[in-house]
Amino acid sequence: MILTDTHTHLYSEAFDEDRGAAIERAIALGVERFFIPAIDSTYTESMFDLEKSYPDNVFLMMGLHPTHVKENFKEELKHVEEMLEKRKFYAVGEIGIDLFWDKTFLKEQQEAFRAQIQLAKKYKLPIVIHCRDAFDEVFEVLESEKGTDLFGIFHCFTGDIEQANKAISYNMKLGIGGVVTFKNGKIDKFLAEIPLDNIVLETDSPYLAPVPFRGKRNESAYLMNVAEKLADVYGISTEAIANSTTENSKQVFGI
Repeated sequence: MILTDTHTHLYSEAFDEDRGAAIERAIALGVERFFIPAIDSTYTESMFDLEKSYPDNVFLMMGLHPTHVKENFKEELKHVEEMLEKRKFYAVGEIGIDLFWDKTFLKEQQEAFRAQIQLAKKYKLPIVIHCRDAFDEVFEVLESEKGTDLFGIFHCFTGDIEQANKAISYNMKLGIGGVVTFKNGKIDKFLAEIPLDNIVLETDSPYLAPVPFRGKRNESAYLMNVAEKLADVYGISTEAIANSTTENSKQVFGI
């Protein structure tokens, strides 16, 4: 059984004390593939170091996270473009719109999101979307960019069934993580209505640890808890969930 964590920030400072041990714990449970989203240029070297240490397990993305879209966002976008020109990445992400913390840079977030979708199309890569309190705004950009060359993952999906189907209509898989285990998470109520071929697994570690670790640092080993919850939701084995979602991740990332 091979599990794929399609979204984990293993280069985060939260893992500075035990990064290697955390990765080994995950691998021991069958989580063998780690897809690593970017945040901004300050993390690029840490991402490269992680890839060097685990070349068979770690697959990098490149992008500018919406909460890091500030006055200097054009310089950051230039860095993204330069990196994509230079070497292989497996997605443009995480990108999108976040209006939870701050609405000051909405216009810039929209511009950065659109520009990075266009970079993904240029390099024939999937996108990995971050959306928080911004479904309408994200869908507006996706609507204007839709086409066979637009595809990817709607990371940390927490919407309702209408929003789920709308995301899927733009060739997006739904990234399902720890929230599915929360009592107030809501998505477990309708998820079984979504065909499993539209689902990929993720942790978003070190954030959003699943029950029974909620409130603690998340890590990729806890992907097993997400898989077990989905097995319960879909009424199939954990192994079937692992096989199906890993296959779906290969369709998105091409590996």
